[in-house]
This record gives sequence, structure tokens and C-alpha cells, in this order.
Amino acid sequence: MEKRYSEMTEVELRNEIAQLNEKAKKAEQMGIINEVAVLKRKIVMAEAYLVNPDDFKKGETYPIKDEPGETLTISYFKGTFAWGYKKDSDELAAYPISMLENV
Repeated sequence: MEKRYSEMTEVELRNEIAQLNEKAKKAEQMGIINEVAVLKRKIVMAEAYLVNPDDFKKGETYPIKDEPGETLTISYFKGTFAWGYKKDSDELAAYPISMLENV
């Protein structure tokens, strides 16, 4: 039975991320774009468990990785997700904390 990311140690998470990266490379070489997207999302989720949530503060604004010019102002946290509002939007959005840049 597979462990949840929340149950894994840092070493297990890093091994999982390495395996997912390898699978993503193979899927990309084979041209299976959907599989690449799924694997990259899994990588982001695993990475979220390696990030310290205390490095981020409610009310602060952080750039979003892989979304140039976009930011998220954090309203609250739920697990490894930061919930808040993107720049120029009044719609609530959620991002894994691994997708936020702590500058």
C-alpha cells in the first residue's frame, strides 16, 4: 500500500520526487503530454510537504512560480495549500505552498 505524502519522511519525499521526475521525462520523450501534466502536479504536491508553511504569512503577497507576473495574497492556509486572491481578481484561489516564491 502506498503512503500518503503527509506520512513520508523528507528522504522518502525526495526519492518520490526523483522517481516522478524520471517518469515525467520518459512520458515527455514518448509524447504523452497528459501523463507529463499529471506527474508534474504530483511533483508539486510532494514538494509542498518539503516547504515550511511558517515561511509564509497571512496577508502577505507572494509571486506564483511558473505564472510570470501573477501573485497570490494569502487569506488562510488549509494543509499544504495557501488560499487567497490573485492579483486583479476577486475570486478565491488555492495553491500548494510549493508554488509560491518566498522572496
